[in-house]
Amino acid sequence: MFWPMLAIAVGFLGLAVLGVLAVRVFLEAQRLGRQVSDSASRINRAAEELERASASAARSAGGV
Repeated sequence: MFWPMLAIAVGFLGLAVLGVLAVRVFLEAQRLGRQVSDSASRINRAAEELERASASAARSAGGV
């Protein structure tokens, strides 16, 4: 009777560990998603600024 109870306890402990790890992976995936979103918005802002700067440089070069 001892071995089946030990096997059940070890199985439950394994499931608990897997649950904790799944929650940690989920939270890290959310954090990574937020970082990717922030990076994408920064890249878009930099691209817009570069486009404005190049248009301004083209206008000033054309006016010379």
